[in-house]
Amino acid sequence: EDYVGGAELTTEALASSSGLNVQKLHASHVTMELLADGVEKYWIFGNFSSLNPELIPSIVGNMTYSILEYDYKFCAYRSIEKHKFETGNECDCHEQIHGKIISSFFHGAKSIWWMSEEQEKRYIERFPFLAQNPRVVLSSVFDESFFAAVRMLTEQNKDAERKGWVVLGSDSWIKGASAAEAYCQENDLEYEVVWNIPYQDILQKLAVAKGFVYLPEGGDTCPRMVIEAKLLGCELVLNDHVQHKNEEWFSGVSELDTLSYLYAARDRFWNAIKANMGYGTTISGYTTLRNANDMGYPWKACIGSMLGFCNEVVVVDGGSTDGTWEELEVLSKVEERLVVQRFEIDANHPSFAYESDGKLKARARALCTSDFCWQMDADEIVHEDDYEKIHKLLISFPKLVDVMALPIVEYWGSIEKVRVDVNPWKWRLSRNLPSITQGIPADLRKFDDDGHEYAAFGTDTCDYIHTETRERLQFVSFYTQEVHETRVAALGGNTAALEAYEEWFNGLVQHLPGVHHYSWFDIGNKIRQYKKHWGAFWKSQYRFDVDDTAENNVMFDKPWDEVTDSDIDEMAPRLAEHFGGWIFHEKVDFSKTTPHVAINRDHPQAFLDSFKMD
Repeated sequence: EDYVGGAELTTEALASSSGLNVQKLHASHVTMELLADGVEKYWIFGNFSSLNPELIPSIVGNMTYSILEYDYKFCAYRSIEKHKFETGNECDCHEQIHGKIISSFFHGAKSIWWMSEEQEKRYIERFPFLAQNPRVVLSSVFDESFFAAVRMLTEQNKDAERKGWVVLGSDSWIKGASAAEAYCQENDLEYEVVWNIPYQDILQKLAVAKGFVYLPEGGDTCPRMVIEAKLLGCELVLNDHVQHKNEEWFSGVSELDTLSYLYAARDRFWNAIKANMGYGTTISGYTTLRNANDMGYPWKACIGSMLGFCNEVVVVDGGSTDGTWEELEVLSKVEERLVVQRFEIDANHPSFAYESDGKLKARARALCTSDFCWQMDADEIVHEDDYEKIHKLLISFPKLVDVMALPIVEYWGSIEKVRVDVNPWKWRLSRNLPSITQGIPADLRKFDDDGHEYAAFGTDTCDYIHTETRERLQFVSFYTQEVHETRVAALGGNTAALEAYEEWFNGLVQHLPGVHHYSWFDIGNKIRQYKKHWGAFWKSQYRFDVDDTAENNVMFDKPWDEVTDSDIDEMAPRLAEHFGGWIFHEKVDFSKTTPHVAINRDHPQAFLDSFKMD
């Protein structure tokens, strides 16, 4: 610190009482690189007047932070009275670019902490929109040693004769040292000017002084020496620039109540900051099931992984007849965080696909009660190493974002092959807002003659959409155009691009939480799903009715009703070995190849436990 004054002592009292790992930085040393490194951290800006103002838009847009305001930083002089003293004009900084930048900085904060009610009033008068922000009048803050010193000095000097007046000899214009001396001289008061002496010596002098004179030239938000003098028994001579002097905790209650108010300030501050940091932020996981046992989904591992980081996990069953629902009920009785509901879906419904997919997800989401929602399919699993990353992400979740896409590891036939032919992202984490649901976007909604809703090509019926307008929601993603072009080049046979994409993807899954998707891990099982389920599913979803012929079978040169288990057992390893993935919108072509990448990561433990793998 360049100067140890009241603001710095308050800052130190807070930092030392946090119970957290706190790193202090000089505002002038903050750079874009430091901000990028600390984007997942929680920032508290105190005396930030030396902060590069060009960084403020990036901080507002990307960082999670609070502001501890000690003076008036919207003013170029940090005091509206000094502004007039120096320029001869009333302060209009709130109308200038400097004041507007500072006000936007304040408006982007999770919470604003003031030193006095009058200080807060001045800000709100100039920037009314700040009334929308969570804000608290904190007052000056003292550490444990101060309260011990007050008790000790009060006891030591309880019988001492109090005499003489104390004046603060600061060379800061706003502190009004000359005015205080002049007052003492005009009123024939014996006084001592204290300045540049150890803090404990100041307290000792106040403990035996008759009084303290403090007449600042401009608004002094909550001068701590005034508080120290009062608690140590001094009479006070103050002017109206001492902005806390008429607040109830200072002038309207007993000394014990004043001490209690001040003593609680540290906990009051950190309890609120910890809430801002996400210590109290909750997350609901949700998924849907229907005959998941018959489908061979690792649904218990899916739910188990969500229980590793969620406050609650909501599971809606669409009418399973294979024992899935009964097993789910048993699990819900031993895990109180598991919320289960059964919603019977008619397998013969013309829009069965939508009813059992997007609509069922929307039903599950509507049951979630936490601050955030995390959606998973029954064949997706979160790695245990990502649990902590998810909670950190909740803390740093961008304030202007409602939906976030995160990485997805798409296996093909084994752990050695991760697909490149599909997007590496999926909508995953979102705020639990009533305006968010899942379903068919407005421009892709279709209705049959009986009014049943179904989808046009271009959606899987699970898009994140606005509840009322049905418009797609904007989302934030890690997937850039540059990465997309690299992936496309890799799919086109560019080996250098494939290597670059693999390196990027490995870095991605190490730093961001995501899911491991096992849809095509067991290709034999997936083909069997296609045979008994997916043909009818797609027909229901898009009303795309095709005959079961060899030409229309995307995997075999025969109709599906002629495909045997032996055919599937022969095809599965061939697909797994020859390709790195295949999108079955067209018939499989073994004259072509598709690349894959490998990741330096094991299966999630929930998957290994589910399949008893070593």
